[in-house]
Amino acid sequence: MSSLDLVILQPYLLIAATAVAQMLLIAFRRSHRATFALGLAGMAAALVALAVVQAALPADSTVLLRLDAYASLFTVLIVLASMAVMVLSYYDRGRHRTPPEEYYVLLSMAVLGGAVLVAANHFAAFFLGLELLSVSLYGLIAYPRARDRRALEAAMKYLVLAGAASGCILFGGALVYAETGALELPRLTQALIEVSPSILSLAGLALIVAGLGFKLGLVPFHFWTPDVYEGAPAPVAGFLATASKGAVLALLMRHLAPTSVYASPALLTGLAVLAAASMVGGSLLALLQDNVKRMLGGSSIAHMGYALLAFLAGGERGATALAFYLVAYIATMLGAFGLISLLSDESRRAERLEDFRGLARSRPWAAAVMTTMLLSLAGMPLTAGFVGKLAVAAVGAWAALWPLLGVLAVSSVLGLVYYLRVVLAMCRGLEEDAGGEAPPALSP
Repeated sequence: MSSLDLVILQPYLLIAATAVAQMLLIAFRRSHRATFALGLAGMAAALVALAVVQAALPADSTVLLRLDAYASLFTVLIVLASMAVMVLSYYDRGRHRTPPEEYYVLLSMAVLGGAVLVAANHFAAFFLGLELLSVSLYGLIAYPRARDRRALEAAMKYLVLAGAASGCILFGGALVYAETGALELPRLTQALIEVSPSILSLAGLALIVAGLGFKLGLVPFHFWTPDVYEGAPAPVAGFLATASKGAVLALLMRHLAPTSVYASPALLTGLAVLAAASMVGGSLLALLQDNVKRMLGGSSIAHMGYALLAFLAGGERGATALAFYLVAYIATMLGAFGLISLLSDESRRAERLEDFRGLARSRPWAAAVMTTMLLSLAGMPLTAGFVGKLAVAAVGAWAALWPLLGVLAVSSVLGLVYYLRVVLAMCRGLEEDAGGEAPPALSP
């Protein structure tokens, strides 16, 4: 390993060292505060290391990893998202009697998996990062909570279905390798362009798309999403909806767009159908929910459809639009799940629509923050979500993806309806007697 490799790997080594240091600390002395502080310090050090290595980019570390500006951006987003989740989890886990220290180890390992995934340059690194991220999420979703079996049920569903999705990706990769003889992702995508379509390559691509579609929660691979989002702790659901999906999208944008997608009409058509189905299906699913976490789960499906539209536009414009969109999406989705976490306690989760009734009267600041997050997710003007959605629509028009833009418009209208349901529920108590009692879960 050269000195350049060591320089490039600094952020990854620091994240891995953080997880190891947390495990050693737990072995010698359990301390919730110390484990939390160590995790935050390690992530902050990784951000500093990412800033330091920018002068050496783009650069390869063997054939496995390639760190460039795009990978750096998404690594920063994943690390920042993890720091927000750590802060939210510190207060959330502090309310429970179960030992919370291992929770932060799993979160650090998930960050490492996501960072490896976005910088992967080889199928082996891609699969390793994906599985490290997924296996860590199994534990985070099921992390013990007093008198709550929903988290365990959600983790078991995610474990079984994610295992099947990983099997599809692995088997699909084997079929593509048999056809192309390449495992390096740039060579593999180039080989798929140059060789004529065959049964092996098409079957392999279909399996890989199905597996990644599950990871992104795209329709029709979305059935796990509402149950897992409902059962998981709110900070974990936020991480699953943002950093986990953002890492997969970043990898796709780096290696599949634009040439390899447009070189395969079957792949282009399939991804366009997935995008349209996800936009409409996710919005309809969210519209039917009375549980806010399940509603946000359906919303995340629709948002992945919007992101896929930017991906299909391709080119530098598509990559820029996708980056803008994901920055806004990650910030607002984490904010929404974070507020749900702060409003919940050990005895009751604030997640049903009736739990938010009268919130504008009992906790005006919380209602204002939640309203801002929801309106941003809906893409209302003067919000970050509006800028992101406008960028996606502009790049879609540039690429002449008019049918998908029409679907985006319909989905956005549906989205405004289910987001406003929560806003109206929060404002419902304003016209009632000021002496009325707020819902127990949200009482100050």
